[in-house]
Amino acid sequence: MKIAYISTYPPRECGLATFNCNLIKAINANFDGETLVETSLVVALNHSDSKEEYTYPDEVKFVIRQNNQEDYLKAADFINKSDVDACILQHEFGIYGGESGIYVLPFLNQIEKPIVSILHTILNSPTFLQKAIIREIAKRSSKIVVMSNRAVSFLTEIYQVPKEKIQVIEHGVPDLEAPLVNPIKEIAQLKDKKILLTFGLISRNKGLETVVKALPKIVKTHPDVVYVILGNTHPGVVKNSGEEYREYLKQLAVDLNVEKHLVFMNRFVEEEELINYLTAADVYITPYFNEAQITSGTLSYAVGAGAAVVSTPYWHAQELLDGNRGRLFNFKDDVGLATIINELIDEPNKLMELKNNAYQYGLNLRWPKIGQTFIAVVEKAISHPDYSEKILRQMMDPGAMPEFNLAYVKLLTDDTGIFQHAKFGIPNRKEGYCLDDNSRALIMALMAYQEYKSEEALDLLPIYLSYIHDMQLENGNFRNFLSFSREFLDEEGTDDSFGRTIWSLGYLINTAPNRSYTEFGLELFFKAVPHFKNLTHLRGICDTIIGLSYYLKTQPYDERIIEELTALTQKLVNSYHGTKGEDWHWFEDKMTYDNAIFPLALFHAAEITGNEEVLQIAHESLAYLEKITFNLNVINPVGNDGWYSRGQATVPVYDQQAIELMAMVLMYFQAYTVTKDCEYMKKMFTCYLWFLGENSLRIPLYDMETKGCADGLHPGGVNRNQGAESTLAYLISHLTVLKAFKYDQLTMAKKYETAVVK
Repeated sequence: MKIAYISTYPPRECGLATFNCNLIKAINANFDGETLVETSLVVALNHSDSKEEYTYPDEVKFVIRQNNQEDYLKAADFINKSDVDACILQHEFGIYGGESGIYVLPFLNQIEKPIVSILHTILNSPTFLQKAIIREIAKRSSKIVVMSNRAVSFLTEIYQVPKEKIQVIEHGVPDLEAPLVNPIKEIAQLKDKKILLTFGLISRNKGLETVVKALPKIVKTHPDVVYVILGNTHPGVVKNSGEEYREYLKQLAVDLNVEKHLVFMNRFVEEEELINYLTAADVYITPYFNEAQITSGTLSYAVGAGAAVVSTPYWHAQELLDGNRGRLFNFKDDVGLATIINELIDEPNKLMELKNNAYQYGLNLRWPKIGQTFIAVVEKAISHPDYSEKILRQMMDPGAMPEFNLAYVKLLTDDTGIFQHAKFGIPNRKEGYCLDDNSRALIMALMAYQEYKSEEALDLLPIYLSYIHDMQLENGNFRNFLSFSREFLDEEGTDDSFGRTIWSLGYLINTAPNRSYTEFGLELFFKAVPHFKNLTHLRGICDTIIGLSYYLKTQPYDERIIEELTALTQKLVNSYHGTKGEDWHWFEDKMTYDNAIFPLALFHAAEITGNEEVLQIAHESLAYLEKITFNLNVINPVGNDGWYSRGQATVPVYDQQAIELMAMVLMYFQAYTVTKDCEYMKKMFTCYLWFLGENSLRIPLYDMETKGCADGLHPGGVNRNQGAESTLAYLISHLTVLKAFKYDQLTMAKKYETAVVK
């Protein structure tokens, strides 16, 4: 069995690097006569932009630069083409690139080998993104390994990870015994001293000042006590603050007149020497500041070495020191710490009992035993691969969709209209309202009423329709923007906002819940008709074509509107012929935003007019857009960061916007409506799943808590603002998918009835 290990790795000074190295050795120790290079392949993560940052040993076969997205994809390809049987991934948010380490998700999604993931940090109050990352890692992993029982409860209760997918394997410790003659005891500063010890990379959250503050009360009774701080300052701290914290601790000791009792050993020590320090210490202390630490490697090492441990009650300490394997004191409580230390030094029997209990428990934590357990987990992952998630992603299952919910739309809506922007999930009233979003909101509310006969949706209709009415000018055009104080912010809107409004009015006329709404829609619609001839921007023309098509489904013999539809459609056809080339099947020389609106509009026009040329262009442009945006069944719409010009070598992937996917969902459904080609249904559902995490970063944009949708997908994560455009784009896509499923079932039923009759 050969395993790929994904993590940091020595000589990088990092707790995960040490853990990863020890795990590899522990597993390899169970393979008789095989070398590390034969059984192991390490993919190491570098913090800097240099692959030469560290000189790695031979087992490191690939290096990922933390913030280089291309490295992750190349590493996944390297693993897939290698002879490894499975992967073990170490996860800590800080070692992967992007916001909260989001780059790990597309990386995992590209790996085709079974994956066992070890979670070193599990937060009890995660951000939206942190929670989504852990849940996605769990989905992609055959097994999730954690090191404490509390971690299991967090994963099941907070992250909704199935309990059967989780296994507790405690943190391993060195398989070493204390030397008969301990050289640490002979160090001049420590000779004939009572030693208090803390080791590890130093940073402010370690709480070392609590021990320094306790020293006066300890040395008053036991003047032979010294407190040893063993380890370098954390590299990240050095980079940002230098040795400020270490100097603070030294000055604090001077101020408390205990500087002679504080000893710094400023270096990184190998395990054998570390065991010497731990067994030389009378008491080992972890004085961390808060409880939110699910795993502590230093604590495990201390227990494994049989040290008497005194600790603050963070999560791992509460669990590991239970059963009289250590003592706890409150956070930042130097008085309580001093009392416990004095008691243990005064009563050697109590001190020895703690050490014995820790040592006996630690025998089960020795790395060779931990290695055996991991081998069993990996073997099962290889012999029983879990394809359920992959299969589920390929199924068009409306049952997998979140429940439709208008709560967030109602939050964004007041008696004037829907606010266009939000800060996170809070309406941003400063930015006011816009016609585009109120037109989309009208379409969404009509669709929701059609699907569910929703009274909530019905109550929203007059608000959005009233906004459209208020913004219409005497010449039939519309304003776009309105401030929160209800002041007009423009003289006239854009062709885009005009077209979206005609779309919404056409849809209203076609689907209105009662005659009153129809008549109101007709009045606004026909007042705007004279402006059609003034449209020059192609996207506004596309939106208008869609609105006219919906109108003509209700009034199919209105010659005036048929002429308007034909004239506007011809503008698109002319534009297509004017720019089309051998390798460019598009309407402009640049693909920018809302691109799917072009083939969508032509499929609508073709449905109404039956024009074969229009239908042919709709198919050609759809196929070209698909060629640009689909990659291995993952949709990557043209990014707004630069857009895609004719002749450009690469397509910008980010920033991806929700309206792109809404247009593609609508495009594929309309293509299916016209052609009855089931492939379009599958691709429609693939586009919808972008909102739920089937995207290049493997992160959902739809927020299950707020019921809103993030404003975009960026290289390093999601834009957590949840404005009207993105939220309405999700809801319209959701409702379109439901409508498509019902339409498909109806089509199949009609085919069956026809077959029975024949």
